[in-house]
Amino acid sequence: MKIVAFNGSPRIGGNTEALLEEALKPLRATGHEVTLYALNMLDFKPCQDCSGCLETGICIHDDAMTGMYAAIREADRIILASPIFFYSLSAQAKAMVDRCQAFWCEKYVLKKIIPAGPQGRKGLLLLVGGMKKDDARHTAEAVAKGFFRTCSVPEHETLFYGGIDAKGDIQKHPTAFKEAFEAGQRLGT
Repeated sequence: MKIVAFNGSPRIGGNTEALLEEALKPLRATGHEVTLYALNMLDFKPCQDCSGCLETGICIHDDAMTGMYAAIREADRIILASPIFFYSLSAQAKAMVDRCQAFWCEKYVLKKIIPAGPQGRKGLLLLVGGMKKDDARHTAEAVAKGFFRTCSVPEHETLFYGGIDAKGDIQKHPTAFKEAFEAGQRLGT
């Protein structure tokens, strides 16, 4: 099974990355092919709203996103991990999501759906934020849901941890790592 994971955090070794790595442990241990993108380390532009993908479903810009498009197409499972900034995904995660406008054009304008493959397609959303309010979860999840459905992922699970702000705070959460590990196990089935 092919898994593609996106780390939308700009903080190296932060809470989002730690949680994502925990979710990836059971997937790697069972021999699934895992491709991980640290979005902050990649060179790609946000969507330019140029309509270049409107007639073909293919983005005309050739940058780091080109490889991510291929990985998304081939994936059986997709994981999106992001801190919550101002009630939404990080700028890094949002830029990647916005560049999936090409998939939107392909699916909804050209009526070409990314095939599910024999394993089907499932997703996992990992959200970490300083705010404890569920509002932040719901607004960030709405953006992620649009991404997943556009990429032909009909279902996804969400784990949200609020009140996690300072680097390392996720380590103090009593259940976060266990829940992320178990979510990774479920995703691998």
